[in-house]
Order: sequence, then C-alpha cells, then structure tokens
Amino acid sequence: MVTIQETDIKEKVMAALTKAKTLDRPILVSVVNKIDDIDPIVFFQNGREQFLGERFFWKDPSDEIILVGMGIAKQIQSDQASDRFFHVEKEWQDFLAEALTYNTYEENGVGPLIFGGFSFDPLKQKTELWSKFSHSQFHVPKFMLSIIHGKTFLTTNIICSKHDDPSFYEKAAKDLQVLFSSVVQDKDQQQPPRLIDTNVISPQRWRETVDKVVQDLKNGPLKKVVLARELRLIFDQDVASEKVLCTLRKEQHNSFTFAFESNGDCFIGATPERLVKKQGDNVFSTCLAGSIPRGKTTEDDQILGEQLLADRKNRMEHQYVVDMIKEALEESCEDLILPDKPQLMKLKNIQHLYTPVIGKCKKDASLLLLVERLHPTPALGGLPKKEAVEKIRQVEELDRGFFGAPLGWIDYKGNGEFAVSIRSGLIQGKEASLFAGCGIVADSDAESEFMETSLKFRPMLTALGGK
Repeated sequence: MVTIQETDIKEKVMAALTKAKTLDRPILVSVVNKIDDIDPIVFFQNGREQFLGERFFWKDPSDEIILVGMGIAKQIQSDQASDRFFHVEKEWQDFLAEALTYNTYEENGVGPLIFGGFSFDPLKQKTELWSKFSHSQFHVPKFMLSIIHGKTFLTTNIICSKHDDPSFYEKAAKDLQVLFSSVVQDKDQQQPPRLIDTNVISPQRWRETVDKVVQDLKNGPLKKVVLARELRLIFDQDVASEKVLCTLRKEQHNSFTFAFESNGDCFIGATPERLVKKQGDNVFSTCLAGSIPRGKTTEDDQILGEQLLADRKNRMEHQYVVDMIKEALEESCEDLILPDKPQLMKLKNIQHLYTPVIGKCKKDASLLLLVERLHPTPALGGLPKKEAVEKIRQVEELDRGFFGAPLGWIDYKGNGEFAVSIRSGLIQGKEASLFAGCGIVADSDAESEFMETSLKFRPMLTALGGK
C-alpha cells in the first residue's frame, strides 16, 4: 500500500495555483514520495480500467530502472518533419521552466519526466496502421512508478491553471486512491486470446524488393539498406498488453522491455539495442548488427557464435554501425572508448555482434541532440544514412511508424535513455502487427534475408502465443 498525506499534495497544489495566477499560464506541480515495493506489471495492469490508452512501461536489461506511467498530465506531440527533435526539446524545457518540483531524492528517473519517441521516418506517408500515433509523441504521466536500483518511488504530476478551483486536487487524490486500492497479483483470470490467423504481408514482393535493392547496391553509391516487413496476427479476443509484457519480461529479460499506448493502440516489444543513455556527463551507446540463431546445444551454440564472429558479411555490417556511431558521438563527446573487436550478445532465440561505446559528452550536448545524431543507425537505416533512408522510403511498402525508431525517456535533470525499438509489435484490439528488418548488402540473398526476419519475429510471436 501507499500512504501519501492528502494535505501534503494540497499545500503544493495551492502554491502552484498561486503561481499560475501570477504568471497567467499553467504550472506543473510534481511531488515525489518513496513507497513500498510493488510489482511494476501488476501496477501497469491495475491502471487498465482508469487509464487504458494512456499508459507506458519501461524496463532496462539490468533492471536498474523500471518506469510505469499512468494518465497524461501533458502531451508533447507533432506531425511536422523538420526540427522535430529540437521542438520536443524546446517545449519540454519551456514546460519545466516554471514547474514546482518537490523531490528530495537523488535518483534519476523520478520527478517530472517525458516518455515517448519519434517515428522512423516523418517523411514517409502515414497509413491507417499508425494513425493513432504522431511522428513525435511524448507523455508526462499523471502518476509514475519508478523502481530505481530496487527503491520504489511514486511521482504525482498535476497541471494547475489560474481558472482551477482549489479543491480540484481532490480528483488526483481520488484517482491515486483507486489506483492503489485494488493492487492484486492477477485480477484478470480469463483465458489468453487464441491466435486464429497469421498473415505474412506480401512475402514475394518483399523478396523482389530485396533483389532490386541488391542490384542498386552493386551499381550505385549505396553500401547498405535495411528492409523491414510485417506479420499480421488475428486473435479471437482483444489482446491484453499486460499479459504480453509479463511474457516478454520473463522470456527476454536481458532486453529493454517497453509498452507505449496511444488512443487505444499499444506499441510493445523487447529490444536488445540501446541507442543512447545519458547519466550526467556520461554517455553510453551500443553497436548491434550481425545476427545468427542460437544453437540447440552448448556446442552448437558456440560453433554458431564463432561462425558469426568470422562471417565477412556480418562483420562488414557491424563495422558500418561502429563507424557511424563513433563519428556521430565524436561531434558531441570526448574520451570515447570502443573495443577493437565485437563480442557476442546472446539472447533467447538469436545472437548478435555487439560493441559497447562509452564517452563523456560536452556541456552543450543534450540527450535529444545525441538521439538526433544517432538515428537511424546503419543497423536500421543503412549507409550512407540520407540516401539509405530515401531508398527505404521509395521501395518499402511498410509504414514503419515507431518500429526501428528511438523510444525512451528524459527526466527533468536531462538524464535518460533511448532504445532502438526493434523486436516489437503494434497491438490493436484483436489484431497485432509484428515488425522485423534485416540489412541488405551487395551479396545478400533474398531467401536468406527472409529467413532472418522470420527469426526476428520469434520473440514477439512467442509472447503473443504464436509459434
């Protein structure tokens, strides 16, 4: 249970109301309390009735930071393509400028925070598939559970305007009481949805597109183009994102597990790929490209791993990513540290070539500036970056939406983390779209690439009950 004195919130809201009337604009009041431990997925599930369509979930691979947001106190969103990272940054900083934050704790990820992301390509024509998400979309939650290095905090965010009645804080207090009053381990005991149809979207046309791109790579300046495809699933009842999160957390524990709801749809996944993390001046990124299945035995697994490390095509793909991330971060960072050779990142169904990156960022380098410079990496776009994205826009039938794009969070101190949202799907009632991509280079084979994407569907397909 959580015990937060109503009078404590009331006093802070009254101060914000006074400031809102003085400045003649809305003011955020944010209050942080340390609370007893709560299972974050149970908390996410418990907000379904009150906040369905307005929730988010985030867990990093090491369980150091888990965030669960409920409701929307403020939304920062836009469908404009130009300067979208800058505009989110500016609106967030302007919003924080007059905020009243009551936080006595040092941990990152508590207090005012935005969670969300950017679409892969804002110049790609949006389809009905992603109609409920904007090209740039972030939420400041009304209530946020933060589990930071095992400590549990609750942040309450309330927007106060000059027209608000002083008693309006009671609504927030009541919502909070309802949210915590029925926290149980599994209040939804119904049978999971049954998969009744699987639709592989345009498989032959996708293979033909791979062949055409391979010819372009042989005859032009492009070095690599990443092509993605879609698998559409249909169930006999609505899919509950809580159940999917629970499975992903168990089966893909060493990945970033996330869910982001918007107007009833839910973008969800478990990605192994960090884009960038910022803690004070410290910056961390990940080069992840090149993949091969896991072996059925320890010996087989070791042989496959060694095969991946020695494979020319995969090593070349990986080096493209290393070179690009290094170049992008050198503009904003100093003291970059990268190992000379990649190592293996072993996940449940797949293993990747992996190179970690560590650096110190310069004072003028915000997290969103780093995100802008890094997105998309060659692992999801290609090389050269601009030409590869243009080629994807031209030949790819799929509207990627948030697939392969930056998703993450930024707190009011400028700390935060973004992942590359692969191994993901979009849940829409009784249906779900899964997404997977692979890097096409001059010696790629369409059937092999098709099989690679099939392997990459597996984590989400399994979490949704498919085979």
